[in-house]
Amino acid sequence: MQRLPFHISLSPRHFKKFTLPTVPILRHTHSHSKRIRRTYSMKTSTESPSSSRQLTHIINLPRQLGQPVDVVAAPGVSDSDFRNAIESSLFKQWLKNIQTETGLLANGGMLLKQVLIQGVDMFGKRVGFLKFKADIFDKETGNKVPGIVFARGPAVAVLVLLVSEGETYAVLTEQVRVPVGRLILELPAGMLDDDKGDFLGTAVREVQEEIGIHLNLDDVIDLTALLGPSTGCRAFPSPGGCDEEISLFLYRGNVSKEVITQLQGKQTGLRDHGELIKVHVVPYQKLWRATADAKALMAIALYEMAQREGLLPPLKI
Repeated sequence: MQRLPFHISLSPRHFKKFTLPTVPILRHTHSHSKRIRRTYSMKTSTESPSSSRQLTHIINLPRQLGQPVDVVAAPGVSDSDFRNAIESSLFKQWLKNIQTETGLLANGGMLLKQVLIQGVDMFGKRVGFLKFKADIFDKETGNKVPGIVFARGPAVAVLVLLVSEGETYAVLTEQVRVPVGRLILELPAGMLDDDKGDFLGTAVREVQEEIGIHLNLDDVIDLTALLGPSTGCRAFPSPGGCDEEISLFLYRGNVSKEVITQLQGKQTGLRDHGELIKVHVVPYQKLWRATADAKALMAIALYEMAQREGLLPPLKI
């Protein structure tokens, strides 16, 4: 029987307790799920009981038995957001990650004491973004390690190379990126919409939505799968603050010059989702200087090294 990355303990006696309805807890396998009951605890502040309260949840991790972890809500986090956070695949995957053979808690040198849930952004009925702070301590020094986490989960990106009349072109998308306050030329990319882990299917769908090209699954190559096993065969663009792991794919195809012309400047994207996308076609030899997109630069490096090592199949005619 597969063990969950955590199990639930009862709350202290001074907690006000109530039991949530039975909900599915997703195990970290695609074969089945198990239903369990968990206790959700609310602790009333003793300093100002009439004006504030703190939502608290207790978990016990197999990697640090006997040392329970308090999961608490920051001021302003609602009951429903707190519940969604601790039940989200993002949070459960993070708990699993820190307990793997290469995880932070693997060798017993570190201790997780508390997690502060700071913010939740819902994408429909699922948690899209999760912000929390983990208090993890190095047992030898007693020092707390940096633990602010922006969780958004796995994503994909595709390096699309089109060969026309002896010239190889890369297809980029120009998108509005509010966090950096500018337009960015980048690879077609997107987040996984569910917990099924369909990386390849997501990659093909994103290319179709953002560029308008339908790819055959058999013609798409997972470049990150060529990395060593210790890497997890994923790329982490910003592991100092974000859990995002990216699978980078490659598509190569032969097209006419007319297709290149039709793609250049094409307006695409899901407009009702706020996607305002413009397609750009760039000669591949100039790609590394044409974009500041980390996904594109990583894909170039993997593609060039895979070519050098002879790991790629020949381009279909």
